[in-house]
Amino acid sequence: MSSATGSRIVVTGATGNVGTSVVRLLSEDPEVGSVLGLARRVPAWSPAKTEWAAVDLASEQTDLTGHFAGADAVIHLAWAFQPTHDPATTWRTNVLGSLRVFEAVATAGVPAVVHASSVGAYSPGPKNHAVDESWPTHGWPDAAYCREKAYLERALDVFERDHPGIRVVRMRPAFLFKRESASEQRRIFGGRFLPGPAARPELLPFLPDIPGLRVQALHTDDAAHAYRLAARSEDARGAFNLAADPPVDAGLLGELTGARPVRLPRTAARSAIAAAWGLRLLPASPHLFDAVLRLPLMDCTRARVELGWHATRTATEVLEEFLRGLRQGAGADTEPMRGRKVG
Repeated sequence: MSSATGSRIVVTGATGNVGTSVVRLLSEDPEVGSVLGLARRVPAWSPAKTEWAAVDLASEQTDLTGHFAGADAVIHLAWAFQPTHDPATTWRTNVLGSLRVFEAVATAGVPAVVHASSVGAYSPGPKNHAVDESWPTHGWPDAAYCREKAYLERALDVFERDHPGIRVVRMRPAFLFKRESASEQRRIFGGRFLPGPAARPELLPFLPDIPGLRVQALHTDDAAHAYRLAARSEDARGAFNLAADPPVDAGLLGELTGARPVRLPRTAARSAIAAAWGLRLLPASPHLFDAVLRLPLMDCTRARVELGWHATRTATEVLEEFLRGLRQGAGADTEPMRGRKVG
């Protein structure tokens, strides 16, 4: 795929949690000649070999084909998590915008597209053992995030059938964290009124231990490494699970925060989340909470064997770093990632 001057790679959603890590790794890769980052707002941040363009995937007027012309691969990361009370808006960006990306990839003749799917695309699955990439991807239908990720899995099924010459990779990462994403993720999931200092251990005397709350985490930089490997590969295609060990549950979180896990019924936790969401005090919806309790644990053997990828940080190390960033109001020099200590 590389030419004498190196590969040209386009990244959508290049200023978010995953995008900033992907762009940085690509800019440091001697095999990559240039990177074009697409985002709604062009940042002041300017890594080596990187150019920027302002693009809104929700707009039908966006000329994605022109941006993709001459690219060796497109890494599609752009995603809108909010407004959770208006799923039609997120559908326009996430689903219709992604369909525009796939269409432009084909029109521009890009040989490879690496799409950010998610563990959220998976149908409900086991919490006591891991599943591989053959597990059904129908999502949890009540949650807009899962519904949209699952829909795009079906869209890519059709895309691969219609464009067999284009190499399609679907990354299915676990929950992604890094220090610089702390402020952004606090605002997306906890709300603008939740201060980061509330994560101090002394303010958490106990921790809700909810049945089914056992998930996986991964450092964003480790996920970005997998995206880079997939984009630069000549034969990697299909789905890849990405996660770090160990699985995260109330016991592990209790060890990290010094808080005592206290058993809390699902119905009580969900009622509290639904009330806060209904009052618009909490951005994360109760439907997403339902989905999280049903997500399967993922087996990442395929990524290790076929991509040569592995997580360099444990889930424990990832969460320790993230919690420090949360308390410090950490961020990065892009609009979505801007660090803020208060809401």
